[in-house]
Amino acid sequence: MDQQDKAATSLPGAVTEEIGALLAPVDADLERRYPGDPGTRQPVHTVYVPGDALAAGTVRSWGDRALAALDEHAPDATSFATVLGLSGELAEPVYSRVRAKLEREPVEDLRVDFEDGYGLRSDAEEDETAARAARLIAGAHRDGTAPPYTGIRMKCLEAAVRDRGIRTLDVFLTGLLGHGGLPEGLVLTLPKVTYAEQVTAFVHLLEAFEKARGLPCGSLRFEIQIETSQAVLAADGTATVARMIQAAEGRATGLHYGTFDYSAALGVSAAHQASDHPAADHAKAVMQVAAAGTGVRVSDGSTNVLPVGPTHRVHEAWRLHYGLTRRALARAYYQGWDMHPGHLPTRYAAVFAFYREGFEQAADRLARYVNRTGGDVMDEPATAKALSGYLLRGLDCGALDLAEVVPLTGLTRSDLEGLAAPGRHRRTDFGD
Repeated sequence: MDQQDKAATSLPGAVTEEIGALLAPVDADLERRYPGDPGTRQPVHTVYVPGDALAAGTVRSWGDRALAALDEHAPDATSFATVLGLSGELAEPVYSRVRAKLEREPVEDLRVDFEDGYGLRSDAEEDETAARAARLIAGAHRDGTAPPYTGIRMKCLEAAVRDRGIRTLDVFLTGLLGHGGLPEGLVLTLPKVTYAEQVTAFVHLLEAFEKARGLPCGSLRFEIQIETSQAVLAADGTATVARMIQAAEGRATGLHYGTFDYSAALGVSAAHQASDHPAADHAKAVMQVAAAGTGVRVSDGSTNVLPVGPTHRVHEAWRLHYGLTRRALARAYYQGWDMHPGHLPTRYAAVFAFYREGFEQAADRLARYVNRTGGDVMDEPATAKALSGYLLRGLDCGALDLAEVVPLTGLTRSDLEGLAAPGRHRRTDFGD
């Protein structure tokens, strides 16, 4: 080495140590508050079924009804592609995968509803329904027919229904333990959250249940449903949802946008209450920023336009649902709600088309990044992380197969996981 190129410094070594000590609390806070994505599979949707409508064959029934809708209104790839505007090269791969998905795994996430979809019942009836839901969900997990994720949406913690919501949760969880234990992929949804203190109270409730039943601390986790204006913006002008995430003390798994309650809270007329309304975009953008890096996922809401009736009406509803789902995916809302079996064909069509139409380009960019070869895009580690995450999501939902991704990228699934979450091994099971 030329003497004039020898590196020289001016700062004493103690300065580096002083800076490290100064920022140690910040380092610890960053690690605690922003642990990054948990590396688990995120379902592409959540299906809500009223508690009294749940049956042992509910999931299979939804799949069969979705297949019947395809048979009646789009019996082949060409007709389905024409309805949705799919390109010719996507028509057959998407259609065949949609049908296979509906046969194999029609629902990825099932939430048994004891809130708006269930309404107010007598205590005896709700007790019985909650106990029955626990028995049916436990049975589905034993016989292998349960979706990857299952759980309930209880009533909220507002004063009028607080005691009933707590009791329903208690009956349900106690029933699960009585039928073999808490299943993998258990999800609890807390609706109509307005103050961060309600999240704190729910954490206390879950801790009390864990203690009462001798469960490890943190066994129970939950989603926070954002469907009030105060959940997004507090009276002091700050983002309540950010405080809610912290109040959850690591137990929050998701933020779910409630399309119709939130829109109504802002005075949006019924005819314009939709997930693409500007008010909805604002709420979800705040949710997304608040959740970024925390490991909490964001879910879009639903549409209330059902694909029922004559074929032309079904096609109109399908086009609307497909467009809303594609719009959400482009905005990085990878999950949404489905309220009717007829929504399943377009949910999966939108998801599969989103991943299939872009996977070859993503795979090529990732391969070039890994191999340090040239191209017309100069990608950085953050982009490689996004590209890997995109391919993994496509693999998780069934849009893509390893047999087609590996040859194009030259990477194994383990390689993709390493790029998507540096320093963290992405898990492919459905636990938390």
